[in-house]
This record gives sequence, structure tokens and C-alpha cells, in this order.
Amino acid sequence: MTYSKTSRWKHLLVSTSLTLAMSAMAANAESLRFWTTEEQPERLAKQEEMATAFTAETGITVEVIPVTESDLGTRATAAFAAGDLPDVIYHPLQYALPWAEAGILDTDAATDVIESLGAGTFASGALSMAAVADGYASVPVDGWTQMVVYRKDLFDAAGLAAPNTYADVLAALEALHNPPEMYGFVAATKIDEGFMSQVLEHVFLANGVSPVDAGGFKPLDEAATTEVLEFYKAITEASPPGELYWKQSRELYFAGKAAMIIWSPFILDELAGLRDSAPPTINDDPTSSALAAATGIVTKFSGPSNPDGAAWADIRYFGITSDADIDAAESFVEYSMSTGYMQTLSMAPEGKFPVRRGTAGNATEYQEAWSMLPVGVDRKAALSDLYAQDMIDEIVGGLGTAQRWGVAEGQLGLASKIVNSQIINRLVREYMDGVRDASATVAALNEELSKVE
Repeated sequence: MTYSKTSRWKHLLVSTSLTLAMSAMAANAESLRFWTTEEQPERLAKQEEMATAFTAETGITVEVIPVTESDLGTRATAAFAAGDLPDVIYHPLQYALPWAEAGILDTDAATDVIESLGAGTFASGALSMAAVADGYASVPVDGWTQMVVYRKDLFDAAGLAAPNTYADVLAALEALHNPPEMYGFVAATKIDEGFMSQVLEHVFLANGVSPVDAGGFKPLDEAATTEVLEFYKAITEASPPGELYWKQSRELYFAGKAAMIIWSPFILDELAGLRDSAPPTINDDPTSSALAAATGIVTKFSGPSNPDGAAWADIRYFGITSDADIDAAESFVEYSMSTGYMQTLSMAPEGKFPVRRGTAGNATEYQEAWSMLPVGVDRKAALSDLYAQDMIDEIVGGLGTAQRWGVAEGQLGLASKIVNSQIINRLVREYMDGVRDASATVAALNEELSKVE
């Protein structure tokens, strides 16, 4: 085929215009960067699948960038200084308020997303822990609450109330503690284990005791703290001797030799015989779900000075940064919390409870869908096939009363230093060992904690 001079000129104009238009479209195509601490290969693959689906629906491309959680703080600070933050960061609770205060997060964007999705569709505890003056620092994504795990079959047979309070636990110890066949509890006593720190914070929170207020360190109330100490000593005395932490508590409960333990929900699939590396040994079948069927849980737990109780929780959030393409970032977060929400939670359903329970049209839509996600490692089953509906409701319900030291007071940083110092672990253990009485222990705690900066 040949062209005339005029035709060739017209063809050149059309080709040039098309090239320029395509270049402009490419230049204007939206893209975003997403940092995630869920860097295990199988979890990363799920996030990349969700990002691909989001791109197909919106045309916005997403670069999923794994970041080791221990490096997240320093990397975010460096990127902020360089004006090179990603658009969205999946981050733990500890960064929400400090990053908002530092200007790393765009709180207006997070608040817009929550309002668009409906604040009433989120667990109130998860929202309150990220609350700022005019909204929210970040969008809560998922979380888990620490649990009192107990032998519901033994409680029912003895006519005992579920261990919702200090008093309930003490009554159960009186009825069920019969060593070495059955220990009433397996308390955490190994002071250099983070497990003991976590358990103690839960027990202190249950009685409304915190070492911080808005001004910083707050001396522990002697009466309420004495109740905590006496309770912890009682569950320790109903435990086996030795340095106890998560390993012994799980082993003894799985062997049918403990009436109660405190554990994370990551035990839920193991209880049902779905993980070969941690099999129940209560009977001769390591794949049996019998122990799961005999188990109950409590998430909100209370002491005599705090009848409302509290649940210790670990919550994760989507933070939209101050360097973000706001429209694209908001669209991605909204998608991740709606159309893509089950993909988000399916990375580890036993430890990723839905902080968004449902929608305005169906208040439990996501909770119901989450309960049907498969859990387990060597075998798979849905939580709803393993546990009764009232237990599923209890598992998720703790997020409504979720608390951590220092969050509401804006002192999470100081509270974290107090926990990590292990001063409380050491002095509580010394009290249990008879080194000093309760009054002297409270005084020692206040003296040493006041020095943490």
C-alpha cells in the first residue's frame, strides 16, 4: 500500500496524537505503594492477590512491599524525613498515635474511610485505641484478644460459672484443683518471658490498674494492686512448680491436666488437632477435636475494683500516610475492608478477628464469613465447625472492650517501656516467693516504675 503526501501527513498526525494520548494516560495512571509486616510468603501471596483484584476493579496499581516489623519504626521515620513514605502502611497498634502526632499519618484520610464504611460497623474498642481529637489515626483492620481458656465440660459438671471474674476463677480453683491429676491453673511465672508480661497486663487491666495516666507514670493504687497480687498468687499456688510460660501452659492443658490457662487465640486450631507440631494429648488421637469441644473461652475479664472488666488486645491498622495519593489510598483501604476483607483475614483467621463486624445492611456479615474461613496447618476446618456460635461471639466480642496500658492516656510509649523493663514481672514473682508482702511490693513497684523514662 502507498500513501500520498497528504495521506502520509494525516497518518503521522494521527499516530503522534495517539502516542501522546497514551503517554498522558500512562503518566496519569494511579499507583500506590503498600508496606505490610505480613511478610511470610503465603501471607504475602494473599495480599498480592488482593492487590491484583483491586487493580482489576479500579485501574490503580499496587506495589506490595514487605517490611520486617522490628524495622518498621526506623524505616517509617527515615522515609518521612526523605518525603518518601508509602501510601498505606499495615502497622501494629503501638505506632498509630505516635505516628499521627509526628505527622507521618494523615488522620483526616483515615477518618474519611471509617466514616465512609460506617464507624458503627467497627468494634468500638479497636476504634477507641486509635482515636485522636477530630477522628482516628488509622483504620483498624484485624486483631486478637487474649483469652482465659477453660475446661467448660468440667465447669458445667461442677456447676461453676464461666471464669469471667477473679471470684469465678477462685471458686473454680477451689473445686477443680487436684494435683497432680488436675491443676487449677497454669500461671506465667518465668520473669524473662514476654508471655508473663502479657498475662500480667491482662490481669492488672481486668482490675482497672494502670501504671500511667495522661501525665506519665501514675503510682499504682495500693488497694486495687493488692487485689491483683493476691489473685495472681492464688492462681500461681494452683499451678505446677517451676518456671512456667506459654509452653507448659499449653502442654498441660492439652494433656487434660489443667482446668484454666491464659493464652492467645492462636491456640484455637491446635486445640482441634489441626497442627501436628502441637497435638492435643488428652486422648490417643492427636487429630481429635474432642478438647476443642470441651473448651470454653473468656475474653473480657474483671476484678473486684473494675466490674466492667477489660480485654487485652493486639490490634493492627491501615495507616494512610501524609505522602499518600489520598484518593487512591482511601480506595485501597476501603476495598481491603469490604470486597477484599475476607482475603485480608484469611491470612490467619485464628489470630485475625474481624474488627469490622459487618455493614450497615448486615451487621454481622463479616463476622459470619470469617467464622467459616479455614484454620489449621496440617488439616483445615472452619472455626464455626469447631466451636459453638456463643463461643464465636465471645471470641470476636472482646474487641469491643479491647484495652492496653497507655493507649487512652496517650502514654503507650511509656507503658511499653514499663512492660519491657520486666520490673513488674520480677517484683510480682518476688511477692509470690515471699520476699516481701503486698504493701511492700506495691511500694517497690511504684519506686522502680517511677524511674522508667
